[in-house]
Amino acid sequence: MMSSAQTPPEKPSQQQIAALTGSFRAGHHAEALELARTLASRFPSSLAAWNIRGAAARALGSLDEAEASFRQLETLDPGFAGAPYNLGLTLQDHGRNEEAVAAYRRALALDPQLAQAHNNLGNLLTRLGELDAAIAHLETARGLRPDLPEIHNSLGNALKRAGRFDDALAAYLAALKTSPRFAKALYNAGVLWMERGETDDAIAAFRKSLAVEPGNELARLQLAYLLAQDCDWDGLDAMSGNVCDLGVTTNGVPPWPLLALEDSPERQLQRARSWGRRIFGEPQPAPLPARPKARPERLRIGYFSADYHDHPGARLLNGMIRHHDRDRFEALAFSYGPRRNDPYRRDAEAIFDGFHDVLDHSDAQIIELARSLDLHIAIDRQGYTVDSRTRLFRHRLAPVHVGYLGYPSTRGVDFVEYLVADPVVVPAAQRAHYSESLISLPYTYMPCDNRLPIAPDGPARADHGLPEHGFVFCCFNATYKITRREFEIWMRLLEQVEGSVLWLFRSTPAVMRNLRSHAAHLGIDPDRLVFADRVPAEQHLERHRHADLFLDTFCMNAHTTTVDALWAHLPAITRVGEQLAARVAASLLYAMKLPELVTHTDAEYEALALELATDPARLAAVRAKLAANRLASPLFDTQAYTRHFEAGMDMAYDRFLAGLPPADIVIPA
Repeated sequence: MMSSAQTPPEKPSQQQIAALTGSFRAGHHAEALELARTLASRFPSSLAAWNIRGAAARALGSLDEAEASFRQLETLDPGFAGAPYNLGLTLQDHGRNEEAVAAYRRALALDPQLAQAHNNLGNLLTRLGELDAAIAHLETARGLRPDLPEIHNSLGNALKRAGRFDDALAAYLAALKTSPRFAKALYNAGVLWMERGETDDAIAAFRKSLAVEPGNELARLQLAYLLAQDCDWDGLDAMSGNVCDLGVTTNGVPPWPLLALEDSPERQLQRARSWGRRIFGEPQPAPLPARPKARPERLRIGYFSADYHDHPGARLLNGMIRHHDRDRFEALAFSYGPRRNDPYRRDAEAIFDGFHDVLDHSDAQIIELARSLDLHIAIDRQGYTVDSRTRLFRHRLAPVHVGYLGYPSTRGVDFVEYLVADPVVVPAAQRAHYSESLISLPYTYMPCDNRLPIAPDGPARADHGLPEHGFVFCCFNATYKITRREFEIWMRLLEQVEGSVLWLFRSTPAVMRNLRSHAAHLGIDPDRLVFADRVPAEQHLERHRHADLFLDTFCMNAHTTTVDALWAHLPAITRVGEQLAARVAASLLYAMKLPELVTHTDAEYEALALELATDPARLAAVRAKLAANRLASPLFDTQAYTRHFEAGMDMAYDRFLAGLPPADIVIPA
């Protein structure tokens, strides 16, 4: 709290001011607020009374009273920088960030030396995507107060958001040089190391952060996620407290990492809601635009994503975009992900009716662009995944907001009204655990491109390190999806199928070391784990021909990875779970007309895998059915899928036109 240097003519006595300030500084905020109210009423021009009234009200969470007090203070003393500064703090508490920005700017116009105002303004501008201005203010703050670790940390956040990762890391390390136990900088450095694949440094940073601040739920979550990614299940088990309680019995945490650790749609909804409240604030519904009298000739759909490159999302979506009915729909891409010159990026740039690269745009600029294009439907494809900008949707980009692909769960917020699903991924028994109205497509919610190229025959089995004649189980899922539960089943299969191997993606040395150690502990020769190098998608699809059976993971299934296997003629088996992420492979297999490959218990899953591995005739029959169904089943009928998707968009927009609230929509086959 800042104090005014001005003394109005009519003022309380020195004793009254001393009692007021003493009460506030002692932390007796309720008492201070009552005293300040009394003094402000008796001496309405008393700057000290209004200042402490605002500060005490803010400390007690009475934000409306705090705001009114600081606005009155600013009116009484327009030259006192503390009034707009404290108002900015209050507006920030309210989640009214744009108004807080204006207040901090007024404070700095009065006193450019206010380092904390530069810092707070820089933080808000970072959040709003105005990165050049944010960095400028934070560098000014650093110059004014290089001794404050929080300023270095804030600068690191802005630099990281701007893609200046080395500079961001240097800023975090500068914060730690100033204060080696500054938990926020330890955490942020850990996140940056994690995103750069420097797992050992990241794990060490999160452990240090937790040593300083044991209640830091975000650090616990990221440490758990990294241990899962490393397949360090012993380390995960040794973590204090139940990791899966994060976001349920604790403050909000990003729900994405926990999808692979717990299969509970009910608890995922709790996590999504608590995280949404934490990062978006309390719901503030944006007004809907005026309704036109009739459906426009072409519905203009904006697809907002960071994945327009060689990414599973682009490989899924591009086929559907290619099949959009251009007489009735216009598809616009809004890309805020990396600019990569690969075939999928070039394809996306060619097939969308408009491709808007908004990576360097602030939130305000993207919102302005979206509104200027008069979108009818805006689709959020990121949810709570990496590079998410779901916050844009708080500002009403279009009359209808839809969650689709990317994040396989509920968003738990009121400003995304619909979620694209299907009757398998969200059955009636689980419907209550999704905050959105559902657009339920027939067969499967996932689009599959029936023009994905497969490279010509490449290296032989032996060139991949595979046995010439042994049975090849495979799982090309990301390692964080693999848990001890599946792995022990897989090792029992290797034990029972002589000469068999398990083919996995090559990952970090720590992952391979841990998996080999787990295998040895279970009595399996570690050399029976074979690791595949990363190759371009076409070559990866081609090498599936060397595998005999794809084994799915449980809490978070293979999603695009199952599509890859089936497109490449490889049978896949799954064990259907409860939450959407644990039911996707079942949805895909049912759409492929291969229900016999869907199991419902761990024992069924293991028994089916063993049967297919030891009964060549049964496996051959499954392969033949897969080949026959591949282009005849709904899964790879991209054109029919697109018509169903378009029908869902039509019906959602029609409800808006009719003045009806969002409701579940079921698209018939």
